Amino acid sequence: MAQLSRRFGLDVSGGSPLAGRSPQGSVSRGLGHQGSGLRGLGARALVVLLPAVLLAVLFALPGAGWAFEKVDYTLTNQSGQDFHGQALANSSFAGVVGRGANFAGADLSGAILTQAAFPAADFNGTDLTDALMDRADFSDTDLRGAILRGAIASGSRFGGARIENADFSDALVDRASQRQLCRTASGTNPVSGVGTRESLGC
Repeated sequence: MAQLSRRFGLDVSGGSPLAGRSPQGSVSRGLGHQGSGLRGLGARALVVLLPAVLLAVLFALPGAGWAFEKVDYTLTNQSGQDFHGQALANSSFAGVVGRGANFAGADLSGAILTQAAFPAADFNGTDLTDALMDRADFSDTDLRGAILRGAIASGSRFGGARIENADFSDALVDRASQRQLCRTASGTNPVSGVGTRESLGC
């Protein structure tokens, strides 16, 4: 036995190979694994709860809820309705029928008017900055003094529209519509100070 001990480096003096190991050490290692599991559970709970906490804090801040507020009129009939002077930024009027609707002086910046129909509607002095108004019908619409900076109006119709003093700076308008609008373009926008013909690149 002594020879085996010396050959393989075994210590047989204590009897059991487990001799000298502390039971407490085994328990502490077991708790260590359990602690890792608890830490993992805590991390997962934090991931789930953190967004809700952040939203609660955000809404609690004065005026912070504006970013989540918008009005959705998608695919509704708003013909003849009065929206003049209203704050409608980032609202959706996609697919709306708004014949003769009044949007004079309203804030429609960032609004979605895609595929809407606004024949004979009033957009006099309306802020349409960065509005998405492609494939829409603005026939016989009053756009005098309106601001359409950065608006996307590709595929839209403007036949008979009044555009005196309107600002189309950086707006995306079809070449055919641009030529049509340039025939009657005149004046200078009272807010931006930009000439209508200049803004259209006439």
